[in-house]
Amino acid sequence: MHTPNKTDSNTMKDYQARPDLLKDRIILVTGAAGAIGSAAAKAFAAHGATVALLDNRQVKMEKVYDAIVEAGHPKPAICPLDLEKASPDHYIKIADMLHDEFGRLDGILHAAGLLGTLTPLDHYDLALWSRVMHVNLNAAYLMTRACLGLLRQSDDASIIFNSAQEGRKGKAYWGAYGISHAAIENMMEIFADELEASTNIRVNSIDPGPVRGRMRALSFPGEAPSTLPVADSLMTDYLYLMGPDSKGITGQRISI
Repeated sequence: MHTPNKTDSNTMKDYQARPDLLKDRIILVTGAAGAIGSAAAKAFAAHGATVALLDNRQVKMEKVYDAIVEAGHPKPAICPLDLEKASPDHYIKIADMLHDEFGRLDGILHAAGLLGTLTPLDHYDLALWSRVMHVNLNAAYLMTRACLGLLRQSDDASIIFNSAQEGRKGKAYWGAYGISHAAIENMMEIFADELEASTNIRVNSIDPGPVRGRMRALSFPGEAPSTLPVADSLMTDYLYLMGPDSKGITGQRISI
């Protein structure tokens, strides 16, 4: 059994990732065009990883790709996929493509997410509810399930689910977004418990807190973006959990 979950951590307070922390590792990042996803993809690549970028926003994803290549880091792979429309077969095809290209995976960061709307539960649009649940929860499950065989090929694999404080404490009007993230936390713990004894795969979640980006702006339109941290400044925890220095840590809820 993994150790009891913690909602915050001082382990990474003074952590500094060495330049070659993720050398030769293959890491899939979903939502790679978003604030957290793009920052993490570039940080992983800067520390030696070959990153597979997954998103449906082709132009933004190509900008992340170009930034990594121009910085002289390992050449990424691009995996275009619209999570809202994807069927289970699409996830299997992504896993097959990664298998053919790399033969294994050393990590997944689930950074894709859909806000939906801030609405009382009894007024929530049912079609939108299904969309949010599919992108935030079902897609993360299906991608993880499809890639488990690849992760088992790694000597030290890490899965990180991006989380949110609204999933750790229910708050009025957060609807499908909050509930989907509460389910993500539970799914993370189940995966961690099931995989700990028989594999080298560890599974954790990170709540990055308020981050400057499109989703935050939609949630709090009156908030000044300049008062929020940029995603690039929050990567220490992601690097720590994705790299070998966090071996043995699984089933944990980390808050930045």
